[in-house]
Amino acid sequence: MSRKLRSSHWFGLTDRDGFIHRSWMKNQGFPPDVFDGRPVIGICNTWSELTPCNAHLRQVAGRVKRGVWEAGGFPLEFPVMSLGETNIRPTAMLFRNLASMDVEESIRGNPIDGVVLLCGCDKTTPSLLMGAASCDVPAIVVSGGPMLNGRFQDQTIGSGTSVWQMSEDVRAGKMKAQDFFEAEQCQSRSAGHCMSMGTASTMACMVEALGMGLPQNAATPAVDSRRYVLAHMAGRRIVDLVKEDVRISHILTRQAFENAIKVNAAIGGSSNFVLHMLAIAGRVGVKLDLDDFARIGHELPLLVDLMPSGKFLMEDFYYAGGVPAVVRELGDRIHRDALTVNGKTMGENTADAPCWNREVIREIGNPIRERAGLAVVRGNLAPDGAVVKPSAATPLLLKHRGRAVVFESIEDFKARIDDPNLDVDENSVMVMKGAGPKGYPGMPEVGNMPLPPKLLARGITDLVRISDARMSGTAYGTVVLHVSPESAAGGPLALVRDGDEIELDIEFRKLNLCISDEEMARRRAAWVPPAPVASSGYQRMYIDHVLQSHQGADLDFLVGCRGAGIPRESH
Repeated sequence: MSRKLRSSHWFGLTDRDGFIHRSWMKNQGFPPDVFDGRPVIGICNTWSELTPCNAHLRQVAGRVKRGVWEAGGFPLEFPVMSLGETNIRPTAMLFRNLASMDVEESIRGNPIDGVVLLCGCDKTTPSLLMGAASCDVPAIVVSGGPMLNGRFQDQTIGSGTSVWQMSEDVRAGKMKAQDFFEAEQCQSRSAGHCMSMGTASTMACMVEALGMGLPQNAATPAVDSRRYVLAHMAGRRIVDLVKEDVRISHILTRQAFENAIKVNAAIGGSSNFVLHMLAIAGRVGVKLDLDDFARIGHELPLLVDLMPSGKFLMEDFYYAGGVPAVVRELGDRIHRDALTVNGKTMGENTADAPCWNREVIREIGNPIRERAGLAVVRGNLAPDGAVVKPSAATPLLLKHRGRAVVFESIEDFKARIDDPNLDVDENSVMVMKGAGPKGYPGMPEVGNMPLPPKLLARGITDLVRISDARMSGTAYGTVVLHVSPESAAGGPLALVRDGDEIELDIEFRKLNLCISDEEMARRRAAWVPPAPVASSGYQRMYIDHVLQSHQGADLDFLVGCRGAGIPRESH
């Protein structure tokens, strides 16, 4: 390898600074020859016991190290902020951009030639990719893998999806609270992230569809020995990527993003996919906008029968053939010449990919739904767009006009939703404000608002729900999300009042508040912006600099690739 490695600017120096860099590293017991020009591979680990989805990543990191050593590299593991969807408050999305800054500066400031990104829970995958893309070094992603299927009594239950279903059953008096609590251990019975097609699984599939992970990275269960084989092989491959100088920008092309959008439609992936893809594209400098998701993906069929859009889970998806089988089924719709991190094209990786179960992965001529990609709607209620996941919605509600029942905040919603006197019926449209990037802050997963118990008791299981929030990728329902501009930024959502008529038409991409322009103007003139939730610290910086959801909700000063130039010496 003729080119000079980044790490040589630390370990290759023959002066006092070189002494400092090498000597202090040697207190860990490294032999002298590892500093003699071996590619230094950073293993960026989001392991944390507070992030249960990622709590097994120490073992995964050990397998990556084996592969790096075998290939002649020098592996060095480092921690970054870990974001666990189930514990962190007010929402993990608030800290996605902060974690990406941690990743970016950790890579740039250290003697790292290439990086293996270990992730699992929802926000860890996009934050690591965003940070690494801003440095544009050779990189490969190893996901932690999904949990084993949940089993409760005689049922297969899925992360999140079954929780939402069982919770509604408890509220409707159809399920005993004791059974509900018994299901806790039954759902989460192994290491790994959510095993439904929630955001974690969607992001893992995204990694594979983008070409940033090895084949079968997405679906191999966390506790399957083949997950460790994949990590081992990734450790070997990253050394070659450094030697060949294959950087993230060589993989994350426009073609790669289009492939990911198409795969996301076919698998029934999370609506959160949109936000993260926009943010990653912004970091690597690929032009991508909200309308691309509708233009490229909306007409594609749903091929994978997984919760929340279907009945199976990620373990079943793996046994059926995983992402490679889906890509092969999509055929010429995929850019088959797109490069992937194993050195082969997407077409080469999937040319002979088998499908072992046509119940789980359907043939293109026998889809679960003809059109499954995320829909983007616009109108006077969402001038910059909003997102709907049709595959998780009730078909009869995809064209609907109803009376608004407005909640000014999540607290207002929680205080009133169980009130038997709440003026709501099966034709109502539930509207929530104050849950966008600036307003919450951080866009929480509260968009799939639970239904009023009095409607659940009547057997009503879905209403149109509209907000500037997100929803869990494991959730379902006719839920309009990411309304942009958000209410806290003065978007029209802030002006909606109880009793207003709202029109939703997915086929014609419409979302309108049915009032006159003059009335809209009067309300806007009377609107008073809410005070920021935070006055200092990271949260205030986030509020001041976060972009709107249709731009990926990144911080404005983080957009773009800053490269991995060698910083000044520290001594």
